[in-house]
Amino acid sequence: MKKYYLFILLNLLTIAAFSQIKGTVTDAVTHEALAGAVISDGTNSLAQTNTRGEFSLSQQSLTTLKVSMVGYTPRTIIAVNGASVTVEMEPSTTDLQTVIVSANREGQARRDAPIAISKINSTLIKDTKATALYQLINKTPGVYMVNLGNEQHTMSIRQPITYNALYLYMEDGLPIRPTGIFNHNSLYEINMSGVKDIEVIKGPASSLYGSNAIGGAINFITQSPPAGYAGNVAIQGDNYNYRRVDADAGFTKGKFGLFVGGYAVRQRNGWQDYSDFDKNSINLKMTYAATDRTKLTFASAYNYLNTQTPGSLDATRFYSRSYGSNQRFTYRRVKAFRASVKLEHSWSEKSSTFITAFTRANSTAQLPSYFISDVRSNTGAYLSSNGQVNDQRLQSYGLLAQHRINMDFLKSRLIIGGYLDNSPSSFYSQFLDIQKDVAKNYYTGFTNTGTYLDDYNIKLFNTAAYAQYELNPVEPLRIVLGLRYDHVHYNFNNNLTAGTKYKQHEVNDFNIVAPKLGLTYNFGSNTGLYANYSVGFQPPETGDLYSARQLTPLKQATFNNYEVGGWFSALNKKIYVEVSLYDLEGRNEIINQLLPDNTTQNKNAGATRHRGIEYAVTYAPSQQLSFRFSGTNAKHSYLDYSEVSTNFATNTSTVTVYNGNRMNNAPAWIANSELTYKPGFIPGFRIAGEWQHIAKFFTNPANTKSYSGYDIYNLRLGYEAKQNALKGFGIWFNVLNLTNKLYATNVTSNQYGDTYTAAPPRTYTLGLSYSFSKN
Repeated sequence: MKKYYLFILLNLLTIAAFSQIKGTVTDAVTHEALAGAVISDGTNSLAQTNTRGEFSLSQQSLTTLKVSMVGYTPRTIIAVNGASVTVEMEPSTTDLQTVIVSANREGQARRDAPIAISKINSTLIKDTKATALYQLINKTPGVYMVNLGNEQHTMSIRQPITYNALYLYMEDGLPIRPTGIFNHNSLYEINMSGVKDIEVIKGPASSLYGSNAIGGAINFITQSPPAGYAGNVAIQGDNYNYRRVDADAGFTKGKFGLFVGGYAVRQRNGWQDYSDFDKNSINLKMTYAATDRTKLTFASAYNYLNTQTPGSLDATRFYSRSYGSNQRFTYRRVKAFRASVKLEHSWSEKSSTFITAFTRANSTAQLPSYFISDVRSNTGAYLSSNGQVNDQRLQSYGLLAQHRINMDFLKSRLIIGGYLDNSPSSFYSQFLDIQKDVAKNYYTGFTNTGTYLDDYNIKLFNTAAYAQYELNPVEPLRIVLGLRYDHVHYNFNNNLTAGTKYKQHEVNDFNIVAPKLGLTYNFGSNTGLYANYSVGFQPPETGDLYSARQLTPLKQATFNNYEVGGWFSALNKKIYVEVSLYDLEGRNEIINQLLPDNTTQNKNAGATRHRGIEYAVTYAPSQQLSFRFSGTNAKHSYLDYSEVSTNFATNTSTVTVYNGNRMNNAPAWIANSELTYKPGFIPGFRIAGEWQHIAKFFTNPANTKSYSGYDIYNLRLGYEAKQNALKGFGIWFNVLNLTNKLYATNVTSNQYGDTYTAAPPRTYTLGLSYSFSKN
């Protein structure tokens, strides 16, 4: 009898074991585990994945299951009793309102954020195969990332093309540079191979993120360890000797996860004279899930860039397509290291806290082409040339802490946080005598005089506290109130002898309060609107306050932003439209003024106004075909701005008023469109055509000179084997500037002529890759 009972018990246990369905849900591109994915029978929710992306169900037969998650295309699978399944989810590329964004440093649905924010997801990053970030970021409505060559760049988001500190660049929610030491080029400190998603916030975000988030903020979300293990290796090159190798790998075992990824680039004898460069980048991320509520993350990044800098071209070189540099000695060498430790704890479903400790170490040594200047007589006759060599270094130690609590009262949520950033820095520059062949307009060499123009140290300390309160007084309406206080402290010490331009010691303090008021209203059926009022601020940069080249004292700039927008979908969610209108008004905006000797000087404009409309339309009639069109129409104007010019021959000054003029280097229309086809009869194949448009813009504040803008076309093809022996192998072929158009990404004017930042001619890129994964 005992044997009989034992036999029945074993059979029951066997039935129970084989009637259970287990599975893991992961991102199809990054292979990261997806927590919070919903498993249903198509009608009723049956389970939700845990922090490791796992789920289990007790079923009695063959089961059809639907797997869905915000930001991903739903999948239907057939599960068998006793089987373990892996479900790979493709990020959605159409309905952006379902995307999760981290505008408040925590995940939230896009429809709940009353700001203009766009997301470039892992699928788009993978399909584009970008060799520089501008090829990705320019797909965002309202954004023009200006290609300056060799991953160098500047930006235009709700602003003219500018080199000033009007943008905030972040990695996983942490600024990659401290307040006061902005670099328009600093995105060459990002490892493109380690980026999972890119979020672009347009307009002031100072109430949460602080200084410089005026035109916008760009947040790079780095890859996390995959579920199980996964890896990828790729090689690529183009017809102008660009060579690149990418590699990444990671795993999760138990509570521990690891991801390492990076790339190495070498360019020799490119399309433009004197433009060789090398770059090495690597990211590392380790995670430890101590419990389901507590997680520890260590992240680090190292980027090295060594590049020749040919500078801009005069009209003769540009229009003849000679692309010949007028010198062969300028350079830029950058080393950037960042590391952070983040502790996250969820006290309950309604309350969570994170604390992040971080450090940065950065050095930028350069002999800049843009500081080479000609000295002329009162009659304009050439006398001599000069320049400088300089080096800036910084070391940061900081802390970011944030606590979130959800409350039953009006379904509200409170976020409070604090930020500390101690970033001592040093800077020196030395005077160079530049030799020039005037007849050929060619700089032949230089002599370092050993004379210091600058030599100083700065103790930079930024403290901040912020709060954001979100509430739902009625179900469709969501209101967001935000406030941030910043104290920026510069303690300057001059290492040069007394009698130079500055005091031996100087202290500057800036105190700023940045409020924000926003709301969203959800009409249902994926239709809604938002509105916000926000304030942005920009303290003067340390280089502008203390550099010997800066002759004009600067004030702190402030901006008031008024914005409304909305979204809707149609044709059973096959078409999606998003629109934003903004009015950004600046006071004491810091303007970059080009001087006759080709150097620049910053000064405050009394008032400026930036008005525009941003729009994006996505149409996906099927899973195989998708069309995207995005753009912005804007007007950037001087309301109160004038320049003083001096005639040294007569010792008289002239004031020129530019009130009402368009700001220079401010295209009125920027557009980007792309048509992508992924045929179902060839799984893994894709072809995409892209159009980029930059309209005419003025190149001087007098509006007497202009550049016609350009239209270029790009073609991208790729194939990734999905099955059989070639599974995991990929090949792609991109053609940039398909029509081989002569164009410049930026043009500047002075009294002696125009200079052009030349863009690459037609470029062919071929790449091969292999990826593997197992959950």
